[in-house]
Amino acid sequence: MRILFVGDVVGRAGRTALAEHLPGMVRDWALDLVVVNGENAAGGFGITEAIYQEFLDAGADVVTLGNHSWDQREALVFIERAPRLVRPANYPKGTPGRGAALVDTKSGRRALVVNAIGRVFMTPFDDPFEAVHREIEACPLGMAADVIVVDFHGEATSEKQGIGFFCDGRASLVVGTHTHVPTADHQILPGGTGYMTDAGMTGDYDSVIGMQKEEPLRRFTSGIPSGRFEPALGAATLSGVAVETDDATGLALRIAPVRVGGRLEQALPGFWMP
Repeated sequence: MRILFVGDVVGRAGRTALAEHLPGMVRDWALDLVVVNGENAAGGFGITEAIYQEFLDAGADVVTLGNHSWDQREALVFIERAPRLVRPANYPKGTPGRGAALVDTKSGRRALVVNAIGRVFMTPFDDPFEAVHREIEACPLGMAADVIVVDFHGEATSEKQGIGFFCDGRASLVVGTHTHVPTADHQILPGGTGYMTDAGMTGDYDSVIGMQKEEPLRRFTSGIPSGRFEPALGAATLSGVAVETDDATGLALRIAPVRVGGRLEQALPGFWMP
């Protein structure tokens, strides 16, 4: 199967890049599954129902979230009627929504997408390792699911790497989100799981992690907030990772970074190019 994971979509610039590039990728690369992290999509903070639907219309099969899940209060309500919107599985019991979704792919096979949030340098929610284990054990690779994708939304690279090895051999892809900077460590782990510490953001990189530079710089240099963080509005780079899996095992065969448009050096999965 052919999987594309798209890193955190930030604001209008990120949404524009996704709408511009994703439909062609789905068509030209014959993608089976597209997962998009959308937790910064609405003005940099959270997601709305209209944006969620825009992502599905553009070709996303599942939209994942993170620490900004509820910044748009409507998400607390509409997530219950949005079966392909997944918030972290280790949020406290009783939190609206779901931490995993089992969906039909574009080719008719079954994909499990799991979202979890880290505890290192972040709000310490429930144990993400236990939460991910619970979701994978309930829907094992090669039995109930043809592929499994884990979006681990975390600050610390060590915790992300830990989740990668924890899931090795049990998931098709483990990919980090949240830090908005694409890492260069895409690889297939010894047990066959594709891994990348951070997919990067889909946003304007002439920014401080997607935000206009002036307010972050004022806070760094003076320690005094003087306004809201606002998403940068320049041309965005769609950043993510592409994985091809073995139909027999669901494990990764090939992995490559994806960067299209905007300021970053372009990167395409050569194994899917004509």
